[in-house]
Amino acid sequence: MFKKKDLILIGVMLILCVISYVAIQFFVKKDGSRVLVKVDGMVKYEHQLNQDTELTVQGYQGGENHIVIHDGKVSMTDADCPDKLCVNMGKISKTGETIVCLPHRVVVEITGAGDGVDSVVQ
Repeated sequence: MFKKKDLILIGVMLILCVISYVAIQFFVKKDGSRVLVKVDGMVKYEHQLNQDTELTVQGYQGGENHIVIHDGKVSMTDADCPDKLCVNMGKISKTGETIVCLPHRVVVEITGAGDGVDSVVQ
């Protein structure tokens, strides 16, 4: 079935994948400092990640999402959408991570303190 060289190649590829994943998780992603809550593309709430709070957001066409900021992490704990995929996304805390509720058009996004213009190209 598999030859010895095939197994070695598969093992090396798996090790490279694990090393890449660990490098991205611990060295590339930075801890966030702010939480942006957008409904239908418009920013509705902006909050510090280090201040614990709970929000109930009115989404598109009256849907509700319950968002909790606790211990520097954000999670969507409840939503009245049919699939509840946003509730199952877990907690986020790194810059660039998002929780999305498509039926209600709600996006919870983590940003850093200096997120702005990186460069200007003419």
